[in-house]
Amino acid sequence: MVCHYLVKGRVQGVGFRWFVHQEAAEIGLRGWVRNTDQGHVEIVAAGKPEELAELKDALRKGSRGSRVDAVEEQELVESEGAQLGPFEIEGAW
Repeated sequence: MVCHYLVKGRVQGVGFRWFVHQEAAEIGLRGWVRNTDQGHVEIVAAGKPEELAELKDALRKGSRGSRVDAVEEQELVESEGAQLGPFEIEGAW
């Protein structure tokens, strides 16, 4: 299963991408996380449905110092996950 998440709130400049990276890596998901130009955080993750549900719960809770106002979820076609590797932070360097 492959899902796209858009997290809105105070999620930039508070370590949210690093939090997502750690959570996703612990769960064993493949994919990426990055900031958007609109001030949100975008995630694409691939894994089992129960693993993605665990990630979504973590996204709703957020990192220390963050404030999550909304988590928008969209299921993607399975082929979207074919090119995803180990979970990474895009644009962090």
